[in-house]
Amino acid sequence: MYKLLAMDKQINIQEALDWYIWAGVTETCSDEVCAFNKENQPVIPKTSVSVGRPSAPVAQVQASGALALSSSTALKNAKDVCLKATSLEELRKLLENFDGCNLKNTAASTVFGDGSNKAKIMLIGEAPGADEDRIGKPFVGRCGKLLDKMFTAIELNRADCYITNVLPWRPPGNRTPTDDEIAVCLPFLKRQIELIEPDFLLLLGGIALKSVMDCADSISRTRGKWLEYSISSQKTAYVLATYHPSYLLRSTAQKSKVWADLLRLKKKIEETS
Repeated sequence: MYKLLAMDKQINIQEALDWYIWAGVTETCSDEVCAFNKENQPVIPKTSVSVGRPSAPVAQVQASGALALSSSTALKNAKDVCLKATSLEELRKLLENFDGCNLKNTAASTVFGDGSNKAKIMLIGEAPGADEDRIGKPFVGRCGKLLDKMFTAIELNRADCYITNVLPWRPPGNRTPTDDEIAVCLPFLKRQIELIEPDFLLLLGGIALKSVMDCADSISRTRGKWLEYSISSQKTAYVLATYHPSYLLRSTAQKSKVWADLLRLKKKIEETS
């Protein structure tokens, strides 16, 4: 659990449920809400919250409907907000003041993009990790150091690129973001692309691929293939997807495939220069 509900007294069930919804929890895995005391022993409230009684399905449907309505409203608000931004700095401020995504409530920082606003190459990852959330910049932890080495290998300067994520807030415990969370944050990412107008998009990982290209294929089937992203009626960017650096830290055998993708990127850049 991202945040322990530690207390000596019996917890208030309504407050606990409110916190779970606030943190983005939509399902339960047991019949009772519990907390932990200072000795790490579970504290079970005398009055349990049932999810298996006949009345539960009705409550669950009502809750799901409310969440769906809230997500729909947040998405519309996000799109409206993004239209107001005429620069990256304006977009950053609008994002920092945007309260339509629950992830903001559990994150320490709003991690906006970083790099040149005239970059020809834009890299897009999934979401900030612990280091990024603490510092407030994308790709500054172990993944960032590996990414820097990847740049150096093909003679690219990170300062000349623009780096961002699909989500500007870290999901609790680095969990996979939900479809609703991605949908609400996506307008801010797309507006960054529109403002920068890069020639190349390098998508790092399956979440970035699915979000930006609305692609159902896995990253393993799509990597290494050139795609195109329409920024506007006058501008199209070349798109290449590859594995996320975090995956390479766990599966070092895949580094050779990413190296091949980086060489493809370098060759394409040289061909279009």
